[in-house]
Amino acid sequence: REGEPLFSVVGLPRATVHKEIGQIGQGYDHIIIDGPPRVTDLARSAIMAADVVLIPVQPSPYDIWAAEEVVKLIDEARVYKENLKAAFVVNRKIANTAIGRDVGEALAAYPVPVLVASITQRVVFAEAAARGLAVHEIDDQGPAAAEIEAVTAELMELAR
Repeated sequence: REGEPLFSVVGLPRATVHKEIGQIGQGYDHIIIDGPPRVTDLARSAIMAADVVLIPVQPSPYDIWAAEEVVKLIDEARVYKENLKAAFVVNRKIANTAIGRDVGEALAAYPVPVLVASITQRVVFAEAAARGLAVHEIDDQGPAAAEIEAVTAELMELAR
């Protein structure tokens, strides 16, 4: 597989993702939409296109407060998509810190579950992005790859 990407990437920065995803997604089992980290028409469209919304939250008061707006968008979308699922995933968690341990408790105030698996802040994520690779391609047995696998497993279970 040398030189071939692990997956296809399509840029679609328009607020019509929910209308176009059916055609773009033909032939794929799963589609990941990476939306903006703020309330925009594009975010609304991405949520409407989704079956599951995964909300990455850093262990920071700012991210936890900002999550409220995303949860409101999801609630609005559920008026039209009753079966829309959502979950928080803690991202860039700093190991062995109080804020890293407490973020799940803070997110419990929202009516959205928090995945058990989380992503720890690791240099390998930045290195992988800089090289256009997935962490699995750098070290498929490393802790970063294991974290991604754990999040993926929970996400797939949620998507059922």
